[in-house]
Amino acid sequence: MASIIVVGAGIIGTSLAYELQRRGQTVMLIDKSAPGQGASYGNMASIAVTEFMPASRPGIWAQMPKWLLDPEGPVRIRPAYVPRLIPWFLRFMAASRPSKLRELEEAGATLCARVHEDLEAFLRTTGLQHMLSTEGCLSLYADEAEFRADREHIEILERFGFRHEILGNNAIRDLEPALTTKIGKAVLFPDNRSIADPYKFVLAIADRFKALGGVIEQGAVIGFEHREDRISALRLNDGRVFAADRFVLAAGAFTARLSIMLREHIPLETERGYHTQIMDPGVSMRHSIIWPARAFMVTPTAGGIRVGGTVEMAGLDAPPDYRRAKVLVKRAKEALPDLQVRQATEWMGHRPALPDTVPVMGPSAKRRNVWYATGHGHLGLTYAATTARLMGDIITGLKPPVDMKPYRVDRF
Repeated sequence: MASIIVVGAGIIGTSLAYELQRRGQTVMLIDKSAPGQGASYGNMASIAVTEFMPASRPGIWAQMPKWLLDPEGPVRIRPAYVPRLIPWFLRFMAASRPSKLRELEEAGATLCARVHEDLEAFLRTTGLQHMLSTEGCLSLYADEAEFRADREHIEILERFGFRHEILGNNAIRDLEPALTTKIGKAVLFPDNRSIADPYKFVLAIADRFKALGGVIEQGAVIGFEHREDRISALRLNDGRVFAADRFVLAAGAFTARLSIMLREHIPLETERGYHTQIMDPGVSMRHSIIWPARAFMVTPTAGGIRVGGTVEMAGLDAPPDYRRAKVLVKRAKEALPDLQVRQATEWMGHRPALPDTVPVMGPSAKRRNVWYATGHGHLGLTYAATTARLMGDIITGLKPPVDMKPYRVDRF
């Protein structure tokens, strides 16, 4: 019998399972799919330490009406899903109060400030240092008006001491010659590095986990067996039952369905994101780029370049709308005029979104032997090693190096 079962084999669950196994626990990792098949398969490969700020901040609210009215805008809500979103949006609005925003910024900055320390240690133990790039990310602005519109973001980074460098036209082209001359200003985030292939990264961690004696099982969790205020076992859709002393729910956007089985509500939604992976783009890039006014990102990863972004609120079950991916490519061509879309594939995945943009990491408030690690939004890859470190401490009875109260499950 495993001492710990981790449910969810994305980057968060797989990293945590590895860390717990490395610490001498007997761990089983369970997912309805093979490792890395969910959001971790198609994320934008970015270690985005400058992107921790709450989505509910005033600069986002100011642009929201325009975005929602634009059929090609960066935020899309399917009309049929609106009633389901009302409770989530009420909490999102509550997270926009000035005093609350400062708390949320602090919670995100605390995690991001230690990301590279934790990631470098994690890469050393797994032997995966070669998968982290040495280049950063460029944030692009066509003119001063676009730069001023993003000034709130820069000011938050300055307040917390995150590195950045403002560049003019010539310096931008020196770094990335393929960029259009229409970009008048950019900000270089040198610490926003990227992973060579996020899917292969998860697979490699899973291999290290198994090499230490960890066990991976595939199946969908359909229920739990209860014993007073504890869980004694979980049941899979194929009839198998697995018992353990402790359980960790780290299934990304699907964690809410598991928590409901424990009568513990988490206001977890899915921000559906899209990408187009282009294997023969006709351009080369060293840095990832993001253009805030156009709301897209391009990253050199997985043997080509990946164009992604957008937020679509439509739940876990609606079919993909790949028009969203095509819009992103169209906008990427504004930044990269010579971009060719050859040998390309489109993908949609589910980011686990909490209304306050801060992940849930810590013990259940309902079951004594259950922990959560979920709700990392677009920072799952960024926070993975840090989550493994902090949750590894909590679950094995050590005191973590940061105050974990801002990440508790019952904060809503």
